[in-house]
Amino acid sequence: MTNQSSKMNRALAVANGLIPGSMAVLFLALPHVVSAQAPPPKPPAAPPAAASPCPRYTQGTAVPQAPDLYSHNGLLAVNLSYNTATSATGITLYCFTAPGGVESPTLHVNPGDTLVVNVTNNLPMPVPSGSMAPATNACGDSYMDASSVNIHYHGTNTSPTCHSDEVIHTLINSGDTFSYSIVFPSDEPPGMYWYHPHVHGIAEAAVQGGASGAIEVEGIQNVVPSLAGLPERILIIRDQPLPNGSPQPGGNVPSWDLSVNYVQILYPAELPAQLSMKPLEKQFWRVVNAGADTILNLELLYNGVAQPLQVVALDGVPVETVSGSSQSTGSTYTATNILIPPAGRAEFVVTGPGNNVLTAYLATMAIATGPDGDNDPQRNIISITHATNAAEPALTVPAVSNVVSTMRFGGLASATPNAQRQLYFSEDNATSQFFITVQGATPTLFSASNPPAIITTQGSVEDWVISNETLENHEFHIHQIHFLLLERDGVPVPANQQQMLDTIDIPFWSGEAGQPYHNVKVRMDFRGPDTGDFVYHCHILEHEDGGMMAIIRVTAPPGE
Repeated sequence: MTNQSSKMNRALAVANGLIPGSMAVLFLALPHVVSAQAPPPKPPAAPPAAASPCPRYTQGTAVPQAPDLYSHNGLLAVNLSYNTATSATGITLYCFTAPGGVESPTLHVNPGDTLVVNVTNNLPMPVPSGSMAPATNACGDSYMDASSVNIHYHGTNTSPTCHSDEVIHTLINSGDTFSYSIVFPSDEPPGMYWYHPHVHGIAEAAVQGGASGAIEVEGIQNVVPSLAGLPERILIIRDQPLPNGSPQPGGNVPSWDLSVNYVQILYPAELPAQLSMKPLEKQFWRVVNAGADTILNLELLYNGVAQPLQVVALDGVPVETVSGSSQSTGSTYTATNILIPPAGRAEFVVTGPGNNVLTAYLATMAIATGPDGDNDPQRNIISITHATNAAEPALTVPAVSNVVSTMRFGGLASATPNAQRQLYFSEDNATSQFFITVQGATPTLFSASNPPAIITTQGSVEDWVISNETLENHEFHIHQIHFLLLERDGVPVPANQQQMLDTIDIPFWSGEAGQPYHNVKVRMDFRGPDTGDFVYHCHILEHEDGGMMAIIRVTAPPGE
């Protein structure tokens, strides 16, 4: 979290048209504590405003299902418009809509499919703010302005080339249309991915404005057959600015409001969304943390007690890929809480409340993010009731069709690393400057014209130790590939944490002299077919926008 002076400077930039208006000044508010024991509120009957291109649901309404679009014969072609609007509380909203005004559809593809997305930018032409030099290696428009957008297909193991999952040089400006063609590998893990804008400098505003949606790679039941036939829910949790700006660090006033499937959870009332289940019914919940900045720590609380969750997949990869195993066994593990960093995904089986349960909530528990970090207090996201006639979700996990026996990341744990690297997060919080640096190099703010900070070779495996030298949490994310978590603070993690991920939380430094920095050791898997330039960064998008990103180049092996 930046300090008040920096927020004020950014607000002046808003007023001068340099960045979108959802970046607001600080506001001091009184502490507020949410009780996990509060009775479920009565749902108001207020649908989203039909006139808005980016509608939002009133607090306390039932969780809706996002529209679903499916591939056919190996292809899903989608036309999306990029729009903006202003909420009832004055927040700048952004959204992707399909024809007919369908907002943020869930895109369902199969391994090996091609996803074609034609994006038209409907944002108004911004007021010119001075001349800008054309970008080098432009993909789309050659200069950036306040209307610019692109799309990152987060977590997918797809190509970083122009018109695919490329974000360094891709710009789509007001009035323009751009076409993506995303080819999913035939061994893409079945699970949850998502799409969102990724223009450096304005990514936080676009994502907090709500411009995001889910991508489901079908076939999870072929890896975990026990899921077949279960009712399925896709839950997208987003964050957005408070109308009067973020509070000072510390306390129970959240830095950001939340929503789930666009049902708003607004401070200070923070009424959760509503959901009804049959008593003791098992359902498969697939959660995307589409927040720009908010870390989630999910628990399912029945009468205030955390319930067991059967964890199936993290970051789009079935959790049975423990230690990079090459064989599918259909295994899961049980947890009572799941920490999901911004951009992370978690898929798990829940058992609905029984008749003895008086209060039932899906909640995010309070997280200490450091003295310079955001406020992520405990909040109830969904209030769950039980009824024998409860309506079933629109989705059901299909029957098993083709049992998967070989996993994409096989052999990674036993592979010999080709290189060892050390990276670290650092920042000048007072000036909103954030860095991710290879040990021994000079900290440098990100620019699309920077040379690669790391060059490696396709087919290689590398071990990276990533440290956090700041007073707030950071979330390491890398595009195009996944990594295997090996250690935290030099200690091997338990078996059920040795998972393939694309985003990971690294806690803040205590600030005490002589105390070590927290770190993770991860094994990077460059054995896939993708070559070219892509990025790694902190997925707290305020930090990414502030410079905490760098380029990696993967080259073809010699002779190819």
